[in-house]
Amino acid sequence: MLYQRTLAKEVSITGIGIHSGKKVTLKLYPAPEDSGIQFRRTDLKDAPILKACAHNVGATENNTTIGEGLNSVHTVEHLLSVFYGLGLNNVYCEISGPEVPIMDGSGASFVFLLKETGLVSQSKPKKFLVVLEPVEVKVGDKWARFEPSSKLVIDSVINFTHPLLKTQRKTFDFSCINFIDQISRARTFGLLRDVDNLKRKGLIKGGSLDNAVVLDDYRVVNKDGLRFKDEFVRHKILDTLGDVALLGYEIAGKVTTYKSGHNLHNLLCRKLLDTKSAYEIVSAPSLEKEAIEAFDLPIVLGPIF
Repeated sequence: MLYQRTLAKEVSITGIGIHSGKKVTLKLYPAPEDSGIQFRRTDLKDAPILKACAHNVGATENNTTIGEGLNSVHTVEHLLSVFYGLGLNNVYCEISGPEVPIMDGSGASFVFLLKETGLVSQSKPKKFLVVLEPVEVKVGDKWARFEPSSKLVIDSVINFTHPLLKTQRKTFDFSCINFIDQISRARTFGLLRDVDNLKRKGLIKGGSLDNAVVLDDYRVVNKDGLRFKDEFVRHKILDTLGDVALLGYEIAGKVTTYKSGHNLHNLLCRKLLDTKSAYEIVSAPSLEKEAIEAFDLPIVLGPIF
């Protein structure tokens, strides 16, 4: 049996929002079975709780935002990716500002924090969303697709005119261990030539070489270089996982993306949920063995490793 997971205890982390530039404290609490991932803005009086789900996504320009207007939480994708990557189903998140802290631009800080905090199994089994038939969305030459698979697989292609980026492709067979080892440390990236335009849009106010990989016209500006040769497409997979985690269940299906972004990922998730014949929700015991084994972790009250 594969059971739902939550935190062993509450924990907090403080950092800067990459787009807002504001210092925020994020507090994470254990949550009951079937409650999912929930956010609440503590800096807003009586702010309603925001459920992390695909239909609650607002803005998707350069990040994924839950909610709309003042009561919203920006840049949730890295945190949600780590929750999914560690098999965490139920977490209550309190945040003192408008944006999840970016930390080093990857999911590594959140993985470390949660490993030290510990995870626990709960009393109810996990539920899986099983993709039954292909669903696809296209915007110009960009597209994303779900199709049936016995477990979660992400096949991602990025394509840029930059001589270092060019075209990169990676197929990622999800497991908690694979996520930690292969994906969680991949950082967000950007081009130096785009900085002024992004700042004019009110974005990347907190961006720096400490929380992003930056490229000039020919090379990586960061002194320590890349963590992986293909760090860029690995980060795309990190983002994709965080965005499809908004379906609200573990996933048995293949996600294929070409030049995709947060908007396309959300359009794909919404289309899947709106196409009732394309999926079913099943309890973990009815799934194939490899889908269950992907979530293997020694879950105890305390550190998970």
